[in-house]
Amino acid sequence: MKDIPKIAEAQITELVTTALQKAIETGLLPEAELVPFKVEVPADRKNGDFSTNAAMANARAFRKAPMLIANAILQNMDLAGTYFDHCEAAGAGFLNFTLGAHFYSDVLFDVKEKGGAYGHSDLFAGKSALVEFVSANPTGPMHVGNARGGAMGDCLAELLTWAGYRTEREFYINDGGNQIEKFGLSLDIRYRQHFGDDVEMPEDSYHGQDIIDHAANFAAIYGDKYMAASEEERRKALVDYALPLNIQGLERDLLKYKIKYDTWFHESDLHKSGAAKKVVEMLTEKGYTYESDGALWFKAEQFGCEKDFVLRRSNGFFTYIVPDIAYHYNKLCERNFDLAVDILGADHHGYVPRLKAALQALGVEPDRLQVVLMQMVRLVRDGEAIKLSKRSGKAITLVTLLEEVPIDAARFFFNMREANTHCDFDLDLAVSESSKNPVYYCQYAHARICSIFRKLAEKGVAVAEATPADTALLTAPEEKELIRFISTLTGEVEAAARALDPSRITRYALELSTLFHKFYNACRVETDDPALTAARLFLCAEVRQVLGNLLGLLKVAAPESM
Repeated sequence: MKDIPKIAEAQITELVTTALQKAIETGLLPEAELVPFKVEVPADRKNGDFSTNAAMANARAFRKAPMLIANAILQNMDLAGTYFDHCEAAGAGFLNFTLGAHFYSDVLFDVKEKGGAYGHSDLFAGKSALVEFVSANPTGPMHVGNARGGAMGDCLAELLTWAGYRTEREFYINDGGNQIEKFGLSLDIRYRQHFGDDVEMPEDSYHGQDIIDHAANFAAIYGDKYMAASEEERRKALVDYALPLNIQGLERDLLKYKIKYDTWFHESDLHKSGAAKKVVEMLTEKGYTYESDGALWFKAEQFGCEKDFVLRRSNGFFTYIVPDIAYHYNKLCERNFDLAVDILGADHHGYVPRLKAALQALGVEPDRLQVVLMQMVRLVRDGEAIKLSKRSGKAITLVTLLEEVPIDAARFFFNMREANTHCDFDLDLAVSESSKNPVYYCQYAHARICSIFRKLAEKGVAVAEATPADTALLTAPEEKELIRFISTLTGEVEAAARALDPSRITRYALELSTLFHKFYNACRVETDDPALTAARLFLCAEVRQVLGNLLGLLKVAAPESM
């Protein structure tokens, strides 16, 4: 897939290499084996758009001062047919290249040609990725931490698709273990209280209104039938009733949040199928387990962990990590995804090395599992943090958040910072219609471009098709800066995919909007020169395309009017 900045970099490499070889042939430089050099975009573009250290990198090989080598390169360089119209030596021997009109024109026509695919890359073509995110316990509604993980995971999955992966989204339903036992206990007590049984809720049980509602609805259906049943039978009936409803609720609420999963994977299936038991047996067969005090331990220290850990307790039950090992083995070895990405809370930092160690022991390359650890969310209103208590049931849920904040704002705000940074979510800013609101600022840029074309149509102005000759008129600093920035999108997508960081895309959209507003304020779009007007309208159209693509990746609306 064509990437114009990469073509420009390759041209520099070829130009400099050819010039060095010619300088050797003509005697300007002595015979020497060329040393690889870097081509970079300088932090300060006043002196050029690209820069190379070729002269300095080869100073030892030629036994000459870098500036002498740089001048020899310049004497033997021909820029004809390239994206550059100027090159000069500066500083300690850097060669600075300045882009010509051909580059800017090609960028705009590349956007036009690719349309909705502009920014996509084939970097990871032929590879598959499974992104697992949210995976909230199905014992209650999702909280704002899940809201951040949802926006982040969904956008990361789309970003990986843009980078060439065949990507799937998955929700791991934790329908086994202690949380389900606690869920059953909490439902049981509320059900008994419903019929007047004087029993108190333990402090560490679930106190939310949803538990009360489930128990009341269950009682409305079955009456006091289960009051006489055994505790085990009663709790099973309550869980069998409430758990599917909660899972349906999770799916419904996530769809409202614009998240649709390819797979909902049940933890309980790992136990029913024997997959959890199987991985323990495999680790034992490979000699990576031992028994102590009646428990079965994994030799985690052999794989870089601080200490070994228990797989099977002395009571015969597996620890929580066993189904997780089986689950990730299923992802990478049975379903054969090349990459598995988990979005987890920062409190899992000690869990990740243990999981990777077990996978490595099973013969899985540990880097095929990548875990993005996400920091906490703090909701802020009127400059003050809102106190939350999940246990008391007074936490703000995803649903209540979306009742107050537009979905577009929620998704955008939760993707504005890297996962490893704390997120202060300003509720007042998220609903404001001003340039201070980042998502409004980006959407307004898109709407402003649509307004330009709408007003021209209302005036009956015919928009001429721009030609490469027309785009050569885009010489204002604001125009060139805007086009140069657009040209970097594919590279930014690749960098963001490598870093598993969708916040880079959100920041890119903000910067693009800023550069467009800057251009709009500095350059009249409709001018007395038809060719210049056509060129600027062409630029506006392609900025609209790129911004629309970016908002589409983030699943944020791109309005035509505001």
